[in-house]
Amino acid sequence: MHEVIRLSGMNLVINDMDMPLIIKVASIPRERIQVYFIDNEEYFKRKATFKDAEGKLFPDNDERAIFFAKGVVETVKKLNWSPDIIHVHGWMASLLPLYLRDYYSDEPLFADSKIITSVYGTGYEGELDAGMIDKVAFDGIAKNAISALEKPDYNNLLKVAVDYSDAVILASEALSDDLLDHIAALSVPVLPYVPLQEAEEAYTNFYKTEVLK
Repeated sequence: MHEVIRLSGMNLVINDMDMPLIIKVASIPRERIQVYFIDNEEYFKRKATFKDAEGKLFPDNDERAIFFAKGVVETVKKLNWSPDIIHVHGWMASLLPLYLRDYYSDEPLFADSKIITSVYGTGYEGELDAGMIDKVAFDGIAKNAISALEKPDYNNLLKVAVDYSDAVILASEALSDDLLDHIAALSVPVLPYVPLQEAEEAYTNFYKTEVLK
């Protein structure tokens, strides 16, 4: 994996702070696939992913999620890709639908892109920083559109993700009733849980028949 100098070099503003976006690439030769990564030493150069050595959530996880959402979009813009489907996995990526549909709503590259969010039963316990809603609102996103982030626990973060998605996949057998009820009230296609060995065929059919129709 190495840095792509021609793509790196821009700063992302996170809660009125400039954070450098570093773009890296690696390849899988046999599959003829290139994989792009985004990086920032302040947010991601640490031994653990989400929690410190004592098992506590990193206090800047909310800012890391904002950086990830904006960083992914800016990377795709630099690559001049126009994706058919953007499939969101994991709570760290859960702000991506919101930013694509609100902050980047005028970006023509994503005008026809469909966003799918996979919802998992395992997330994090407790809440992210209490000021998260203000940090997202700093980007010009109306607070009434993200009121769930007044209490930034896992369920509420995923509620924001599915609210701005074109389709939802239930990726775990065990999901909270609160989250399931919220998803059921949405007017978007929902793929019920399927076992891992059936997922490839089920997801492909879901893409073709429900999302890209």
